[in-house]
Amino acid sequence: QVQLVESGGGLVQPGGSLRLSCVASGFTLDHSAIGWFRQAPGKEREEVSCISISDSRIKYADSVKGRFTISRDNAKNTAYLLMNSLKFEDTAVYYCATGAGCWGYEFDYWGQGTQVTVSS
Repeated sequence: QVQLVESGGGLVQPGGSLRLSCVASGFTLDHSAIGWFRQAPGKEREEVSCISISDSRIKYADSVKGRFTISRDNAKNTAYLLMNSLKFEDTAVYYCATGAGCWGYEFDYWGQGTQVTVSS
């Protein structure tokens, strides 16, 4: 069974950090591009970051550039999103997804999401 499971969300104060994990089962991540997305209440889902299959290309939303870092560990079949200097506006449910590429491709498998709440 193909599955993506996110973890690592939680409640954090502004300026704090969290590292989200996305563990894949039923397939290997090394043949997929990996995207992180988020959706805040009342807002549309937005792409936060994406890493290409070969890790040679990475993109970030302007709102998270310089604060978030996407990575993967193919040996652990896991992707990560390190989030530093968190802001109130980063509060959302975060999802990981896999696809054939980061530009112009659909993401076919999605996780169930993990809640990130930035609050003082």
